[in-house]
Amino acid sequence: MNGPNNIFERIKKINEHGREFWSARDLYKLLGYTEYGKFLTAIERAKEACANSGQNINQHFAQVSEPQKSKKALPGK
Repeated sequence: MNGPNNIFERIKKINEHGREFWSARDLYKLLGYTEYGKFLTAIERAKEACANSGQNINQHFAQVSEPQKSKKALPGK
């Protein structure tokens, strides 16, 4: 199912070159992870599998720094 009701279609983003991508921060809860840090381990395994299959990791995994949403401000800030 690739229609507008597909959750992956609703959270996908399109870059300036017209390529689709998904944010790890959007995906981790959708895929059943309760903590983002635990999802990062899965991403590293996926990168390893990508490399082992002869694919260029940089074509499939972007190194993007996303601002974290803080629940409360740090003292003194």
